Amino acid sequence: MTVTTERVAARGESRRGKRAGGPAGAVPVLMPPAGAGPPRVPAPISRAALGLLRQAGDGLAEAHGEADPLLRYPAAYLAALRAAAAVLAVRARPRPRRGAPRDVWHLLAEVAPELGEWAAFFASCSDTRAAAEAGIARLVGRRDADDLLRQAEQFVGIVREIVPLR
Repeated sequence: MTVTTERVAARGESRRGKRAGGPAGAVPVLMPPAGAGPPRVPAPISRAALGLLRQAGDGLAEAHGEADPLLRYPAAYLAALRAAAAVLAVRARPRPRRGAPRDVWHLLAEVAPELGEWAAFFASCSDTRAAAEAGIARLVGRRDADDLLRQAEQFVGIVREIVPLR
């Protein structure tokens, strides 16, 4: 950002008759750098996104309270899913539905490319989450559930930085 000064003419003075000769009457004017484009306007606050982030936080707390990996794993996954939905609520643009439906993780990778690796990671956990919800204990161990919970906490933290809260 470049700051320049511009003399402001007093009432009754002609701008032609006076030269800007110093700090008296000079007003700072902010000039964007060349090629900066239009100024950025903060994204509007989405109540839906804020609600989803609150639910994600509640889901993390629920996952922490679960000792059973078959309950902890899906709770952590759903917390991450709600955080992803919060990003979509802020950034996604509705489009006509054509072709096969796409899941949240694929949409997230399109709408927020910086979260693409997270989206791929959580997409790879979808089958395990379904197995945990179905009660298939041999596919979900305590360590798996703890690891997913840590990843979900990191992801929700990143999303909280991305989604405008005010």
